[in-house]
This record gives sequence, C-alpha cells and structure tokens, in this order.
Amino acid sequence: MSKTWKTKLIHSDAKVPEGYRSLTTPTFRGSTTLFPSASAVNDTWDQERVGYTYGLYGTPTVLELAARVCELESGTHTLLTPGGQAAISLIDLAFLQSGDHMLIPASAYYPNRKLATRLLSRFGISTDFYDPTIGAGIAELIQQNTRLVWCESPGSITMEIQDLPAIAAAAHEQNVRVVLDNTWSAGVLLDAFSHGVDITMQALTKYIAGHSDVLLGSITVRDDALHQRLGAAQQVIGCAVSPDDCSLALRGLKTLAVRLAAIESSALAIAIWLSGRPEIERVLHPALASCPGHEFWKRDFLGSSGVFSLVFKPGPTEQQVYAFVDALQLFKIGYSWGGVTSLAVAYNLGRLPGRPAYDYRIVRLNIGLEATSDLIADLEQALHKLSA
Repeated sequence: MSKTWKTKLIHSDAKVPEGYRSLTTPTFRGSTTLFPSASAVNDTWDQERVGYTYGLYGTPTVLELAARVCELESGTHTLLTPGGQAAISLIDLAFLQSGDHMLIPASAYYPNRKLATRLLSRFGISTDFYDPTIGAGIAELIQQNTRLVWCESPGSITMEIQDLPAIAAAAHEQNVRVVLDNTWSAGVLLDAFSHGVDITMQALTKYIAGHSDVLLGSITVRDDALHQRLGAAQQVIGCAVSPDDCSLALRGLKTLAVRLAAIESSALAIAIWLSGRPEIERVLHPALASCPGHEFWKRDFLGSSGVFSLVFKPGPTEQQVYAFVDALQLFKIGYSWGGVTSLAVAYNLGRLPGRPAYDYRIVRLNIGLEATSDLIADLEQALHKLSA
C-alpha cells in the first residue's frame, strides 16, 4: 500500500545491510513485543519457554545477562531485578504469606532487616534475627511456620563467615528453604549451591557491573518450582530492569576476573598492614584469622574480594573516628561498594543483640583499583587524626 511521509516515519521501507557482527551485545529496548498473529497473543512471563511476549519480562539483552549470571553461579534459572534490595523483596514476597516466619542473621544488610520489621510485619510475617555464627544451632530457632532462613556470608559490616552447610542441613531437616546474599563473592568466589543453598541473590550493582553507575539485582535457583514461584511473583509486582543497565553489566562482566584479582591482592595487603597498626583492635577481613568464621572461609571460598572492616581500639571518640574518615583523600565516603573507587564508611552499631560491641569504633572499607601503596599512605595520614 502507498504511504504518506508521516506514516513512513512509523512504518518505514528503508533497508540496511544484514550480517553485522560485533563483540558487543546489542542493547534491545522495548516495551511492546510483536506477535505474528492474533491467536499467538499471550501474557506468559516465562519467555525462555514460550518466546518473547512483553518487554516487562526482558528483552534479549536482559535475558543474556541473566543467562550469563546463571552460568557463573552454576544455577538453572536466573531472574533480574532493579537492584539487590528488589531481589531480596521479591524472594520474600514469592515465598512468604501471612502467618509465616523467617530467620535473618543479625549481621545482614540493614535494608533486609527494615523490610522485615517495617513492611512484612504489617502483613503478619514474623522475623527473628539470629547470631550469624550459630551454625547447626539454628535448628533450635526454626519454628513450625518458618519458611525461609536467610544467610549473608560474610555479614554486612561485621563480616562474619557463616557455616552454610551446617545451616542448610539443619534447615532442610525441617523442610525450610535457605537463601543466601552472595554479593561479596560476586557469585564466583563461593559456589552457594554446592553448600546447600536453595536460592542465591546478588546486588549486581556491586562487582558484576563494577563501575558504580548501575542498579541491578539477580536471583538464581536450580529448582524449576522455585523459578516458577519467583517468576509469577515478579510478573504481578512488575519490577522490570533496564536493558541499558543490563548492557553496562554485560560490559562489566568482561573485566570481572581481572578486577577481582587486583582488588583481592590490594585489599589483603592493606588488611595485613592495618592489622599491624597500634590504633587497630581487629581487622575483619575473611582471609585473616581475626575475622569470625575464618575457618569456613578457608573451607568454602575460592578467594576474597575487597570489602572488609577495621575496629579501632577503645579510646578515640566518635567524632575522632569521623575525623579519620573525613581526612581520607583517596577513599571517598559512600555506600554501594564494588566499583573501582575506594570507599570508607563509619558506623555506630550500638548494642544490637547478636552483634559485637563495636559501637562507633568500626569503619568499613571498599578497596578499589588505586595503587595499593597510595591507599596505605592515605590511611596512614588519616590515622594521625585519631590523636589530633
């Protein structure tokens, strides 16, 4: 049929040569997915099984990133979310209902705790927070209505390594699923499924994307039934991810190995240097014996990444600890670690049950890709602020 120029703006007959190949994954954007016929129209979310149906469920760019993460974690299915906290929320909403109970380590990422205490509690879901070093003793905390046991290894800020096989065995004995926040290992330094975990999630925001400019999360499983529960929940919640963000994460994946190797080496050298400083009571780096659960790190992990904490000896005031962080020049102040820039954040943990009595004396570091010697020099000059 003939078309006016206005219609040609939408329905063009222009052609470009076919056969273009590139090392870069194309970025497919789109909300509307076209069907070949009226009878083919459906709203099924599982596009791996039925083909593409709607942009909400992922374009080829999104599904490629999901497949690559799944491959690295040795899973069978991976879903992507708009951030790590969205992954945590989706897991809880997919598997919990009113009257259910879950267990979360006291050392977990704080927004995970807030989700449980400030939102899920309103819908009749109860939560207990357990000592992350409890191991097989978690069996005593599992109730008849417990549905999920969350793990985070190492724990956020205080860095405890959990005895995952013991926790998983105890939970499975009572038909309870085990979920792991596996962000610290980037999904490659710890094989979660081989240690009994049922569901693993990551904030791809951190090491996978790797450059502090993307918010993404992932959920990976090996069980088809778990995948169906998660996918059905994601469909109605509507937490879509951006193909552009996925494209950036796919680019980040290509350099993950070299970034992690450089970060591991630098972080370990800095942690060892800090452990010899007179101002420091304890360095909470999983590869050091001073970190709770170090023996489980040696048993279960293939290496270490760049996030760890230091605890000052009693003496400095909270303001002096802040002054130490403020004096750092290469370490910037901010959340969302895993990028190429080193970060430092001071915390006041107070005296929460199940957490060490570090109060305001703990500072978490993220080691980036700056020269190790420069980062040590920066820490050394800032330590003088403690006595200023």
